Amino acid sequence: MSDHTRIETDVMDVARARALQATLGQMPTIEFGHRLPPFFHQIYFWDAQTPDKLGRDGHPAVGGFIPDMGLPRRMWAAGKLVFHRPLFAGARAERASHIENVVRKDGRSGPLAFVRVRHDIRQRASLVLSEWQELVYRPDEITTMTEPPTAPTGESAAETVRYDATQLFRYSALTFNGHRIHYDVDYARNVEGYDGLVVHGPLHAHMLMGLAERQQGDLTEFTYRATSPVIAGEEVTYCWKDGAVWARGANGRLCMSGQAR
Repeated sequence: MSDHTRIETDVMDVARARALQATLGQMPTIEFGHRLPPFFHQIYFWDAQTPDKLGRDGHPAVGGFIPDMGLPRRMWAAGKLVFHRPLFAGARAERASHIENVVRKDGRSGPLAFVRVRHDIRQRASLVLSEWQELVYRPDEITTMTEPPTAPTGESAAETVRYDATQLFRYSALTFNGHRIHYDVDYARNVEGYDGLVVHGPLHAHMLMGLAERQQGDLTEFTYRATSPVIAGEEVTYCWKDGAVWARGANGRLCMSGQAR
């Protein structure tokens, strides 16, 4: 656990929010003062590092806010969000971040480190959102992927999407995510061992939150966990039933699961 807290401020820029709507295939309708949809805060509070402070994968190099554990490859594996109040477009907000926990384990694919980061976002002196990110760090060499579980069926609502390289690039740009697996296909294949460009885990969470909100109204809490990557060009179906959400890959595998309240 770290006592170090990182404070960032940003304006919830309307143009950026409208660009995200367009990237997600929605009509850009957000105006100044509108309530931002769930997870739109991901396009703010950029960790803007100079090129010399980035790792080979495009992420900010470990050893700063995230401790250096000798495991350079990063994956955003899971998360939890608690929505206290609406976050409004056009107004300034502050995010306080600190590391809650670091755990090292030996997994089937080798040594791993699990880092839990907590973010609290305030706007107009009120706490509007608490978020926990579960990050996994692995060795640099390519590891064998484990067999993912099979996704449920029988959903009450669903949306099927097929992402292309342009959408992934735009989402990376809006979230200031430099991870090369999302836009550098040679790196994704030859260095990290994927079959092609990888769809962002947070993008799946984003789509599942939107689906849940359309089915059950304003959300108070959302949890999610990634289980299998989705490659650009592959169909993924976002599913909802009674508050349970999941992303199903083209071959029926479970790519992400979660719960919306």
